Amino acid sequence: MANLGISVRTVQSLGPGETIWDADHKEAVRGFGVRRQRGTPVYVVKFRAFGRQRFFTIGPHGSPWTPEKARKEAKRLLGLVAEGKDPAVERALAALQAADTFRKVAEEYLKTAKQKQRPRTHSEIERYLLVTWKPLHPLPVSHIGRRHVATRIAAIATDHGAVTAARARSALSAMFNWAIREGLEIPANPVLGTNRPAEPRSRERTLTDGELAEIWTGLGDDDYGRIVKLLILTAQRRDEVGGMRWAELDSSKRVWTIPGARTKNHREHAVPLTDSAMSLLPPRGENREHVFGDGPRREGDEHRGFSGWSKSKATLNARLLARRQKLARADETIAPLADWWLHDLRRTAATVMADRLGVLPHIVEAVLNHVSGHRAGVAGVYNLARYEAEMRAALSAWADHVDRIVRHSSVIDLEGDAPVDDALLGSEK
Repeated sequence: MANLGISVRTVQSLGPGETIWDADHKEAVRGFGVRRQRGTPVYVVKFRAFGRQRFFTIGPHGSPWTPEKARKEAKRLLGLVAEGKDPAVERALAALQAADTFRKVAEEYLKTAKQKQRPRTHSEIERYLLVTWKPLHPLPVSHIGRRHVATRIAAIATDHGAVTAARARSALSAMFNWAIREGLEIPANPVLGTNRPAEPRSRERTLTDGELAEIWTGLGDDDYGRIVKLLILTAQRRDEVGGMRWAELDSSKRVWTIPGARTKNHREHAVPLTDSAMSLLPPRGENREHVFGDGPRREGDEHRGFSGWSKSKATLNARLLARRQKLARADETIAPLADWWLHDLRRTAATVMADRLGVLPHIVEAVLNHVSGHRAGVAGVYNLARYEAEMRAALSAWADHVDRIVRHSSVIDLEGDAPVDDALLGSEK
């Protein structure tokens, strides 16, 4: 054992069983040493804590540890000791933090969240955390700062739009709040204080009678066509119809009961089915749980209903445009049907029932399974009437209205023999 200046030369000259303690130069750090037992020399630091002498291994000589780097690390460790901290505990904590990568924490959070979230909500959050935020996956969550988050949000908004960026931001914030409650060493939620992308205002689009008839007559006799027609006739949500199960249907009473686990407000919802709606249900296949689709998402996942929404919608829009072009005059420039979403069908049904068919507002809310106004207050708690008769009457009146505009639509002849309504085609001179 010797007191010498620790340098590359003195380290390389160490023999087996020898130790050198840093000394004899102005940069020397008391307690910093290097020793060779067998093989590669190892840098160490010794200190007293709780009345006992302790030794702590910095690391072996070689990348990344040189005498200069090891000496700086020794100074840092001795500073921790002076503050009453134990370097061994600090290293163990750092190792735990390094192991808690974004990917690992996200997977743990998703397992917990799955028990509380609706399937579609969970699927979307899973996509945001495991796909949209993938660039942050290798980083320990304790090292992710506001700048990491803000930069990525800006990139998401540029590549995928403000809506996706805003929802990805919300999913990330929820994950960090959960991680903090789980006791992970995260100073603060790094999402807080970042700019929230401006989401577009809620849509207010309703379809005209002509547009509704054009969509109806353009639908094919397949799962997607039947689903969209049921969306029109029942005014329910896309995933509620697409995920319809045979067990939810009572054909004798002509009622479709959507369980609370599949509704947005988690309230069971009984939907009266009109004759038109009943006629759209396909024959039940053997061992088929869902009315539409019924294929596994991937190995190990639960079965789901219909999928392929985007592709089917694009195919329908292309078909509608092709038909418009076929029916147009040679001197016309034909525009596609103005941008529309499946949810616009629900809004259209509610608007027509209230404004044109005389359905009372609380009955429209009952059809939509909305909980607002008097249904959300004290009266809503005690008034358990489902308004089934009124709902059936409203949906029947709505089905008659749809049938009437479809039958009287001028755009029903795919061969182009029928007269063309310019307002319906939306032609541009």
